[in-house]
Amino acid sequence: MFLERKDEGKLHKGSVLVGYDLGEQYSQISYCVYGNEDVDTVATVVGTKQYNIPTVLCKRKGVNQWFYGKDAVKNSEEEDMFAVEGLLSLARKGEKIGLDGESYDPVALVTLFMRRSLTLMNLIASIENIAAIMFTVDELDDRMVEILAQAAANLNLKTSHIYFQSHTESFYSFMLHQPAELWTYQVIACEHDGRRLKTYRMECNKRTTPIVALIEEQMYETLVIPEEEEEEQVRQDAFRLADERFLGILEKMCEGRIVSSAYLLGDGFRENWNERSLQFLCHNRRVFQGNNLFSRGAVYGILEKLAPSEAGLSHVFLGKDKLKSNIGMQVMRQGKESYFALLDAGENWYEIHRECEFILGDEKKLEFVVTPLTGKNVETIEIPLTGAGQTEAPFTRYALEAAMSSPDTVRIKVTDLGFGEFFPANGQVWEESFQVS
Repeated sequence: MFLERKDEGKLHKGSVLVGYDLGEQYSQISYCVYGNEDVDTVATVVGTKQYNIPTVLCKRKGVNQWFYGKDAVKNSEEEDMFAVEGLLSLARKGEKIGLDGESYDPVALVTLFMRRSLTLMNLIASIENIAAIMFTVDELDDRMVEILAQAAANLNLKTSHIYFQSHTESFYSFMLHQPAELWTYQVIACEHDGRRLKTYRMECNKRTTPIVALIEEQMYETLVIPEEEEEEQVRQDAFRLADERFLGILEKMCEGRIVSSAYLLGDGFRENWNERSLQFLCHNRRVFQGNNLFSRGAVYGILEKLAPSEAGLSHVFLGKDKLKSNIGMQVMRQGKESYFALLDAGENWYEIHRECEFILGDEKKLEFVVTPLTGKNVETIEIPLTGAGQTEAPFTRYALEAAMSSPDTVRIKVTDLGFGEFFPANGQVWEESFQVS
C-alpha cells in the first residue's frame, strides 16, 4: 500500500511569501523573503505604519475606471462615482451586483480588489513573482473557502503555493514564532474594531504528544466606542462604561489561569479609554498593542507549511477547521503488520485529499483506526465492500480516495482496478462516509 502526496515543488531562498488578511472593513498585506523570518507589513503610505486598506471599490460612472482602498473611500463622495462596500458579505450571498447599468459577479469584485491592493507590493515583488500566498479571514467556512479559491484562481498567480486559514489559526501561527516566554502559559488576544470585541484565549496541553493547542473564541457586541462627533461628556461616559465592561471580560478570561501575554488588536484600542482594564492586564503579564497580527500570522503559516519550526513540529493546533483525529489502517507490508497513516490530525478539513492503492485478503472490508487527540477513546470504523471479489481474478487492486466534507465527516471512495490485462476492472465503486470526533 502506498500514499501519493502532491509535490508542489520547493521554493528557493529569496522567494517572496505573502500573508493577505482579507477583512470586511479593512485588509492588510504582510510579507517576508524566504530564508529570512523578518516579517514586514505593507504600509499604504510609505514611511508610516498605516497598514489598513479599506476593503472598498469605487467605479466612475460611464467608464471602466475603478479605485480601491483609500482612493475609493475618497472618490466615493463624488457624484459620478459608485461605491461598493461589504465585499465579503456580498460575495457570501453570491448574488449579482447591479452597478452603473451593469451586473457584476461579487467574487470577481473581490478578485479586483485583491489584484489592485497587491500592487502595493510592487516595490518588493509584482503579483507575478509572488512565490506563496496565504489568505486569512475572520471565519473560514465552506462558503468562504469556495470564495477564496475562486478569487485566487482568478488572480492567475504563478504558484501552486496558495493557502487559506482563519484568524484563529493565524494567531496560533504567529505565537509559534514568538519567544517561548510569551506563551509558556496561556495567551489572550482581544480584537476591537470600535463596534464589537472578539477575544481569543490560547492554551496548550503539554501532557499530550504532540502538544495540543486549543483556542477559545468569544464575541461581544455591546462594547462600543463612541464616534468622534459625540459630545465630550457623552464620550467620556461611554469610555468609562466600555472600560468597566472590558475589565469584567478580562477578569473572567484570566480567572484561575496563568496568562503569559496579551495582545490588543484593532482600531478600537487607539483611543485611551481602557485605563482600568489595561492596568489589570499589565499586572505580571507582557502586553502588546497593534493591528497587523493576523496578516503576519498568515506569513508564519506559510513558513510552517514549507519548513515547520521546532515549535510547529512539537505542537498541533485543533481549531474549528481542523481534523481532530489521526486516521489510519492496519496493513501488511513485506509480510509484517504495520500501521498506515492515512489522515493526520491538525490538517484543515477542506485541504484533505489522499489516494492510495491496495490489495485485499479474503475479507472484503476496510477497517479505519480513528485516534482522537481530544482524549476520547480509539475507535475502529468498518466499511464492507459488498459484492467485491465475485470474479475469477486471484487478486484485485483497489483505489482508495479519502477526503472530508466537513470538519467531522470523512468521505471514502473505493474503486475496483482489476488485476492486469487478464482481469480487467469491473467498474465497481463504493462510497461511504463516517463521523469522527
